[in-house]
Amino acid sequence: MKPVTVITGRAVPLDRSDVDTDQIIPSDWLKRVERTGFGAGLFAEWRDDRDFILNNQDFVGANILVAGHNFGTGSSREHAVWALLDYGFEAVVSSQFADIFHNNSILQGLLPVTVSQQVDRALLDAVQADPTLELTIDVARGTIEAPAAGITATFSLDEFTRERLLNGWDEIGLSLRHEADIDKFEARRPDWLPTTV
Repeated sequence: MKPVTVITGRAVPLDRSDVDTDQIIPSDWLKRVERTGFGAGLFAEWRDDRDFILNNQDFVGANILVAGHNFGTGSSREHAVWALLDYGFEAVVSSQFADIFHNNSILQGLLPVTVSQQVDRALLDAVQADPTLELTIDVARGTIEAPAAGITATFSLDEFTRERLLNGWDEIGLSLRHEADIDKFEARRPDWLPTTV
């Protein structure tokens, strides 16, 4: 996973609450065995409506999703995070995330930014009014800003999660921090024991 330090870019305003993982990536997309290609299925059923926000050319290339309250509810499918990342989103902003979706996001390097409902509403309105509005999210400082709209807010991350994102440590990366100890352990193992090499 690549480090997540500062994300700057334009946003897509998804002004819907209680968006669940089946809406993010419908179940008929779950037959794939690799992690790529899910972006085409992101919000697939909603994208059939030509007025759906992702079909608006003004928001093409945006890398931040500003969503309504309670994003990522429903089943625990990692595919929802894979779809958002594959589409090009680096961060999702909401006033509330489902716990499992929040954890899956962190494990995959998609930044979940939890803000107050007032800030969430202000960001949704500002981005809808100006699709060129630039947002900056700073993981180390725990800030989200849209200077042209006069919006500045903070978001919290526990220190372990912040360090994990800043260093780009996925589960394997966390294990490899102890590579020297693993090598020492493996060197002491009797030859007759099975190996994974």
